[in-house]
Amino acid sequence: MKKKGNINVTSENIFPIIKQFLYSDHEIFLRELVSNAIDATQKMKTLKTIGELNTDIKKLRVEVILDKADKTITIRDNGIGMTAEELDKYINQIAFSGAEEFVNKYKDADAKNSIIGHFGLGFYSAFMVAKEVEIITKSQKKNSNAVKWTCDGSPNFTMEETKKKTKGTDVVLHIADDSTEFLEESRITTILNKYCKFLPVEIKFGTKTEKIDDPKGKKDDKGEVIKIDKVSDNIINNTNPAWTKTPSNLNDEHYKSFYRELYPMEFSEPLFHIHLNVDFPFNLTGILYFPKLKNNLEVQKNKINLYSNQVFITDNVENIVPEFLTLLHGVIDSPDIPLNVSRSYLQADGNVKKIASHITKKVADKLGRMFKKDRKDFEQKWDDVKVFIEYGMLTEQKFFDKAQSFSLYKNTESTYYTFSEFTEKIKESQKNKDGKTVILYTNDSKEQHSFVQTAKDKGYEVLELGGPLISHLISKLEADNSDIQFARVDSDVIDKLIEKEESTISKLSDKEQEKLKTMIEKEVEKEKFTVQIQNMSSTESPIVITQSEFMRRMKEQQQLSGGGGMQMFGSMPESYNLAINSNHDLIGKILNEKTKKKRTNLINQLLDLALLSQGMLKGEGLTTFISRSVNLIK
Repeated sequence: MKKKGNINVTSENIFPIIKQFLYSDHEIFLRELVSNAIDATQKMKTLKTIGELNTDIKKLRVEVILDKADKTITIRDNGIGMTAEELDKYINQIAFSGAEEFVNKYKDADAKNSIIGHFGLGFYSAFMVAKEVEIITKSQKKNSNAVKWTCDGSPNFTMEETKKKTKGTDVVLHIADDSTEFLEESRITTILNKYCKFLPVEIKFGTKTEKIDDPKGKKDDKGEVIKIDKVSDNIINNTNPAWTKTPSNLNDEHYKSFYRELYPMEFSEPLFHIHLNVDFPFNLTGILYFPKLKNNLEVQKNKINLYSNQVFITDNVENIVPEFLTLLHGVIDSPDIPLNVSRSYLQADGNVKKIASHITKKVADKLGRMFKKDRKDFEQKWDDVKVFIEYGMLTEQKFFDKAQSFSLYKNTESTYYTFSEFTEKIKESQKNKDGKTVILYTNDSKEQHSFVQTAKDKGYEVLELGGPLISHLISKLEADNSDIQFARVDSDVIDKLIEKEESTISKLSDKEQEKLKTMIEKEVEKEKFTVQIQNMSSTESPIVITQSEFMRRMKEQQQLSGGGGMQMFGSMPESYNLAINSNHDLIGKILNEKTKKKRTNLINQLLDLALLSQGMLKGEGLTTFISRSVNLIK
């Protein structure tokens, strides 16, 4: 029997279309062909289960064979095979999917979950790299003859009976001259590791050699057991990865071991994990890990791998999980995620939104349970996960709502509070004259030590709020809580940050204050500093430099967002308030000083001390300050 014919296509020649447009990356061919081979073996299991296959199933395996000399790649399986009629039907009629027909026929036998591919075009990806493709197949059906199909990349094919001892299918690719990169063992290994690492049937690619102790215990001249070469099959995949197992059968070490398997170049352990296992209203399995995040957002995304029935699809999952969850690592596997024909791109679908919402809920619930179960342990992990949680709170309202119960805020004494706990604690002591509770914070308690200490001397609590997102977060918290106001400790003098009904009375008259202001304005950059006379405690600093909370926060937000509507703030020059403590003895001394030179030196000395406290005294100014200080000591 020999048959010639044309492949039934709607286009004159579909192969250029496949090669140029259908698949984004030529390496996809190996994933598609190996997946088809896996399907052929999985069908065997299904038929055996329902009693339609009476023969014993030997060890099922797919083998990838590279022959560099002959310039061929063979994908071999010992699966169900095809008869001549099936070969004609599934191969010669493009877009008729054998997998789809099988699923429909045996849908009650859970075939959906065992069959990887549902598209008939997958096989033809072979022509992206091959100038000729052969299929040699023998069906498991009794009295079936082996069949050979050959095609050179045109719609023309030949099909004839042939000899084949074993049942199953060989797909032989004769590699084209422009695709010889795929004849390199390292290239094939890379592709198999990328796409096929967790497929459910063993995949062999060549052999591997390892040194082992001689089984007979032979020793060398030094009396040590000699090493011999042990050659074994090179199985490239883990057929039963952790996410396919029941969570109750796994412990922490299993999860950590799988993490190392996923990311062999990651040297830090994950903080914790979430095991996804859903079968209604959609199918979803997977394991997500929380890595240790640095206190910035310059972390590598694309660390969550998307699989469909254990076939790797992509590491770009931004359409499946909310953006903040892309900071996580791990695996998501769902046959319900809609893919286009090449299985490379996600398509818009209601299930995608449902899956994204479910994953967000699972993450929030996990964090909530950890907080309730062992708050102390959660607090110890907080600094490692706070950026991730803050990112989620800012980008996902549902996550924000849930996170309110476990998001933590640390004060300068390293005590952790939830937002409600902290506001409850300070609602009376830190309420201003307008009835708002003022939350004082520092982004660097060491640099802003004097401001922090001044606040503490007043009996106020100060939070440590650092990181790239904090300006955005506190703005959101203020927007959601109209009776709350955040203020950084160095944004104004303490009595202005939390203004009370009672106020400190100045020792100076209005005339003296105006005179003092004029003196000091002569010694500062008017474009940079706004001089204000403040009635402070006599124990506070004589001169305090502050920066407006609003202006600084807008600038910080603009830097993170890259401009946008807040670009105007980023272009504005730095401006500061210069608060003069009218009640400090040294300020009074300025007014009483008769000598202009001494008065000027005193003003500049106090100004430089204020600049120094803010880390703003540098270069020539610092040199002048040191010289002046030495002279004053003499």
